[in-house]
Amino acid sequence: MLGYDDKRNFFRMMVNSVCELKITEDESVRSTQAVCKDISASGMSFELAESAIELGTLVNVYIESTNSQIPSLTADTKVVRCDIIDENSCAVGVEIIEMK
Repeated sequence: MLGYDDKRNFFRMMVNSVCELKITEDESVRSTQAVCKDISASGMSFELAESAIELGTLVNVYIESTNSQIPSLTADTKVVRCDIIDENSCAVGVEIIEMK
């Protein structure tokens, strides 16, 4: 039987890189950092030093490239999953709405 990860439509690339987030909540925008764990053609996941983030929250993600041959990544995303790791952090899954 295929596991959940085997049913994905896109390959996930492990990243483990610091990313800058602009989180839009109730018409206000705040900035923070997180660690991007993986990315695919349709989404990404990151660990955030917060207790939780609501599903549907819009997040702009920026990952600076350390390689001159690979451009930095900027994407508008929407939170589709939030799993609490402990009282001070959570694992967030986002769907990519638009790459910039």
